[in-house]
Amino acid sequence: MMTNQNVVTHEVINTLIAMAASISNSPVLPSATVPESLALLGGCWGVPHKNLVKRLEGAKVSAWIDSMRASSPTRVKSESQEKRSFILYRPSALNTFEQIICSSKGKKIVVFLDYDGTLSPIVADPDKAFMTRKMRATLKGIARHFPTAIVTGRCRDKVYSFVKLAELYYAGSHGMDITGPTKSQSPKQGNNKAVLFQPASQFLPMIDEVYKILVEKTKSVPGAKVENNKFCLSVHFRCVDEKSWAALAEKVGLVLNEYPQLRLTQGRKVLEIRPTIKWDKGKALEFLLESLGYENSNDVFPIYIGDDRTDEDAFKVLRSRGQGIGILVSRVPKETDASCTLQDPSEVEQFLRRLVEWKRSSTVTPTSV
Repeated sequence: MMTNQNVVTHEVINTLIAMAASISNSPVLPSATVPESLALLGGCWGVPHKNLVKRLEGAKVSAWIDSMRASSPTRVKSESQEKRSFILYRPSALNTFEQIICSSKGKKIVVFLDYDGTLSPIVADPDKAFMTRKMRATLKGIARHFPTAIVTGRCRDKVYSFVKLAELYYAGSHGMDITGPTKSQSPKQGNNKAVLFQPASQFLPMIDEVYKILVEKTKSVPGAKVENNKFCLSVHFRCVDEKSWAALAEKVGLVLNEYPQLRLTQGRKVLEIRPTIKWDKGKALEFLLESLGYENSNDVFPIYIGDDRTDEDAFKVLRSRGQGIGILVSRVPKETDASCTLQDPSEVEQFLRRLVEWKRSSTVTPTSV
């Protein structure tokens, strides 16, 4: 026989889980207070601490799985489903190229680019995410005319080994590892002193330690791959059967429980583990603009192109500044702070090539915009 007490207890546990989850995600309270808070909340209602923690962990894993599915669709929706899923419509950056150029009139264009899914296609093996020769040639042309940065979640050295262009800025590990060009083909392209900024240096030993643990813990999940991006870690599940996502998320979660200074975010078929410092691709964009002398300038027009959730931080910065344009690379319309879209890396190459051609044909000198 179910009593009112049983019903109340069930509802109370759910309430406590929500409260505890809110506490654990709070930027105000240190994570060390969470266990004590759980004990206090549970004790007030007569709920055993162990049971509450178990339910909370289950709720977290469930939330992660939902987020993994949302950011990493495994099946294509029908056209009617796509239309119903429209949240915000964004026009093609190719179709609105002339308007974009018109908006940049009298301003200095600075180009920011994600790597995976933007300059290179998304591939099963992250070690084989190579750009095409055509893309590299176009990127070289872009860097000849505009200050250009690659802002990626990848290790800076790794993405440089793919791109191999010394005239670019590179912001690896979601902007936590930034360096400037080692050579420039234009003497007036801004401050070309080598920039070195690593706001999360103190986390390196911890990142290395967690990397080794995750490599060992995820061996039992076929297809899982852990990548060390120096200041952050990526757990790729592109080749993991969807039925095993929950097991993988649970293993990752159990490891991170021991490291409250690290946080988990999701990307396209990847779990990202980063330090809890307030730094992201948006902060990296602001830092690079400042390094170029455009911190409070109205004479700059940043163009940021990216395909991932992590790029939204940069899109938000551009919206808040009221400058430049964010371009989302996606075949499927989705909620975004970007202003335009491109479908895939081939369209990104077309857009960048048009930018180079416009620059060549519209200027007398190579340094004016």
